[in-house]
Amino acid sequence: MDEGGEHTSLLVKNDASCHDEGSQCLLQIPEESQLKSNQSDWRAPAIILGLECLESMAFNGVATNLVVYIRSVLHGGIASSASTVSLWYGTSFFVPILGATLADTCWGNYKTVLISFIMYLLGMVLLTAGAFMPSIPALCYETPCSPSNGTQDLIYFAGLYLTAVGCGGVRSALLPLGAVWVQENVSWAIGYGIATGCIALALIGFLVGTPILHRHEPYGSPLKTVFQVIVASFRNMTLELPADSSLLYEVRSKNTQKSEPRLAHTDDFRFLDKAAIMSDLNLDQGSCRGPWRICTVTQVEELKILIRLLPIWATGIFFGAAISQMHTTFIQQGTVMNTKIGSLSIPPASLYSFEVICVTLWVFVVNKVVIPATRTCFANGAEITQLQRIGVGRFLMIFAMAIAAFLEMKRLVSVRAGEPLSIAWQLPQYIVISMAECFTAITQLEFFHGQAPDSMKSMLMAFALLMTALGNYLSSAIIAFIARVTTARHSTGWIPDDLNKGHLDYYYWCLAAISFVNFFVYIYFASKYKLKKVVIEV
Repeated sequence: MDEGGEHTSLLVKNDASCHDEGSQCLLQIPEESQLKSNQSDWRAPAIILGLECLESMAFNGVATNLVVYIRSVLHGGIASSASTVSLWYGTSFFVPILGATLADTCWGNYKTVLISFIMYLLGMVLLTAGAFMPSIPALCYETPCSPSNGTQDLIYFAGLYLTAVGCGGVRSALLPLGAVWVQENVSWAIGYGIATGCIALALIGFLVGTPILHRHEPYGSPLKTVFQVIVASFRNMTLELPADSSLLYEVRSKNTQKSEPRLAHTDDFRFLDKAAIMSDLNLDQGSCRGPWRICTVTQVEELKILIRLLPIWATGIFFGAAISQMHTTFIQQGTVMNTKIGSLSIPPASLYSFEVICVTLWVFVVNKVVIPATRTCFANGAEITQLQRIGVGRFLMIFAMAIAAFLEMKRLVSVRAGEPLSIAWQLPQYIVISMAECFTAITQLEFFHGQAPDSMKSMLMAFALLMTALGNYLSSAIIAFIARVTTARHSTGWIPDDLNKGHLDYYYWCLAAISFVNFFVYIYFASKYKLKKVVIEV
């Protein structure tokens, strides 16, 4: 993976020539609008930060303990509860893709945020109302459980998915530790009420700050360029590619006061180069103004970058399926362990806060210790690359799932011996998974942002969220599939409602095997990856 360096390559050329380009073919780049500076500029980011804090507290107030609520109050099965939570998590990360599209093409950012906040608040109100409704029996941790109230289910899940639609923002690491404790020790309704209050305050703050928030109007989607290259490639499929790639169509700025970056031509995916062929027919028809017939080399290379990133992105989906266990089966595993540590009762969902703290510490260790240490190990003084760091995270995920499997084996033995295992034994798997998240999840965002063309950075950040969404969807599908297959012929299955009679360890071993295969698939594509090269004409 030595090609995956930290920086994009730069090629600088002093080239005043262009290939018979008339003035009508020059790409007109509008001047960037000047930002107005004033003494109150600091208030807008302060408001945004405050809103994000409140949104994160509300979201995590629901999310961290959701699998426990569905099991204990709504009386869902172990497997179905885990599958439902993964599906909801996936939806909450998928919605930002739709929100970004609406903001870019229809509504603009302000209107999109306002409508999302209103839906978010409505969803939280429904969640709180559903939690106030009595459940018969009130709590159910054993098996079998009586069916829950259908009206309560309808209200709760309607609110749940409204929150998923409304919370389409960036997830932060703030944790509502107080709300989690209130839910399990005082009242679920009061705990959800706290989260609802956070969203209400966020909506009020957003409306109050309206006069000083900068609004971006819709400007269209960069996907249009992608489709233009594909269409132009097929339209020109009968044309012969020139032996000299410099003969392909590219716009070169004649403004000597300002250099315009463009992407260097690469030799892979040659079929797409046909979109940039300058034929006599194209020039006669003035197709330099018809982007569905001829595209620039830079536009073609932008599509090539997306294709190269696709395998890296796809392996992240399987990584996401494994890491989603923190919100589902890890918590369920903790509920059947001894949650007493000394005189304290530890809510299983609160261990997620321990994982976030570990991620924060690992970020510091990696940046201050690991990366500087690699500079001394490599002969040329280079440091571990972003692709290599992502690979380390993929590798660590194998161990995280294996540790969870070994723990479950040990827990089942302790149950048969009549000595429930302490929940503190879960800490190692959280520590390792936090290492994997530090190396992979954070670095992936940096890598996608660095490799993305300037016109597609926002879109690739959205695709990073989509990767997380699909990972949760995949986790939901795997759980549902394993539960269905292993319960055939009247068997209790691997993930029964009573985990003491199941084999959750087999499920974790499956995830470890999937992570193992995923790691080697990643290694193959990462070793073939070519960094983008930017050419700046001076």
